Amino acid sequence: MPAPTKKPPLTIRLCQPRGFCAGVDRAIQIVVLALKKYGAPVYVRHEIVHNRYVVEGLQNLGAVFIEELHEIPPDHRECPVVFSAHGVPKSVPQDAEARNLFYLDATCPLVSKVHKQAMRHQRLGRHVLLIGHAGHPEVIGTMGQLRDGTVTLIETEADAVRFEPLDPAALGFVTQTTLSVEDTAGIIRVLTERFADLHAPAAESICYATTNRQEAVKETASGADLFLVVGAPNSSNSRRLVEVAERAGAKMSLLVQRASEIPWDEVGGISTLGLSAGASAPEIIVDEIIDAFRERFDVHVDLAVTATETENFPVMRALRDVDLTAADMAFVNGDR
Repeated sequence: MPAPTKKPPLTIRLCQPRGFCAGVDRAIQIVVLALKKYGAPVYVRHEIVHNRYVVEGLQNLGAVFIEELHEIPPDHRECPVVFSAHGVPKSVPQDAEARNLFYLDATCPLVSKVHKQAMRHQRLGRHVLLIGHAGHPEVIGTMGQLRDGTVTLIETEADAVRFEPLDPAALGFVTQTTLSVEDTAGIIRVLTERFADLHAPAAESICYATTNRQEAVKETASGADLFLVVGAPNSSNSRRLVEVAERAGAKMSLLVQRASEIPWDEVGGISTLGLSAGASAPEIIVDEIIDAFRERFDVHVDLAVTATETENFPVMRALRDVDLTAADMAFVNGDR
């Protein structure tokens, strides 16, 4: 009887922190708690977070995802509708109120903080420069807090060079929360060199979770034969992690949603794997990917801790009387 084939050794550098941030965790909890308190269906405008696995898990619990409020049937007006973690323009809650809908706003508190910073700039008579990506829900939501003509989107350093304000002395900027720290710094540098009176927000716009996950990837990517980031293609913060890994020295960096997307033919004979997850990627998929590598390699997991996150954003008062159990969140957290 032939001896079993010995698996090649593989060190997995597992980033910590990774995965869910406090804002994402809160948004998912809001949908779960609303389903427990009010029953199905609970409507959700737009993906609650940018992750198909999470969306499908909530659909299985009774959530119904829509793009616009008019999709809610008239006889379901009493059902809750949840606004996504990315935030929405002011027109959306106004529309909900006009339709007599019961809504729960799951906007991340850090995104809400950016909204307030942008509105403060406007209140002080400044034209607002929003550094971000066109079409991203968070950008749409932030621009939707301001009057038409009072905000300009800056996506690149080239945009920063081309921008010509009516009053260079009355400018303020904010940023999308999920951007690359390095790319954003370059844009801000161009703007500050051009406009000496440019006003920064009163607090950092890029959120702690984005910064922490990027720093963890920087620390672990150098020398990695492959770096995998768990996340969705439409997740801005996840895509930025792939870019950060490449810049930090990983030989190859890929974004995957599930273990089934790992291109094993390309993986080849690796000995060091970097692994992280975007802020909207559930831990259960990280476990799934580690298990997939264990089937093929003799795996040693090296936990690379670069920060400890203690942030916790409570849900709104309307849901605090509902008990949230580990079993309720097992579909994303596994048996943790």
